[in-house]
Amino acid sequence: MRGRGLGAPLPAGPPPDVGLYLLGRRPEPVPWEQHWVRWPDFRLPRDPAQLRAELTDLWERAAGERVEVACSGGTGRTGTGLACLAVLDGVPASEAVAYVRAHYRPRAVETPAQRRFVARFSP
Repeated sequence: MRGRGLGAPLPAGPPPDVGLYLLGRRPEPVPWEQHWVRWPDFRLPRDPAQLRAELTDLWERAAGERVEVACSGGTGRTGTGLACLAVLDGVPASEAVAYVRAHYRPRAVETPAQRRFVARFSP
């Protein structure tokens, strides 16, 4: 599983099998399976239930497939999505932001609302 910003070049290595894109507008097509959750920058997802369903599917698929979570910059929305995935994987919600900041990006999960969203996310 990887997180990334779509504004940066594609990382080295094999492409993902599936990507979840957290954007305010439909993402550009990619040569792998993609899913989209409408999520404006610096805000929360428009449909939290859709996000939960997509993250649950991605978490299950990560056991045998290469998956990625991405937004434009790769920090706020991507970090929030990764923190929620960490909760699904057993990290306590109260520790998930710190976990993602330690293992992905130090400034991941940018806004207070995003931090509260993670704190309220349950497996």
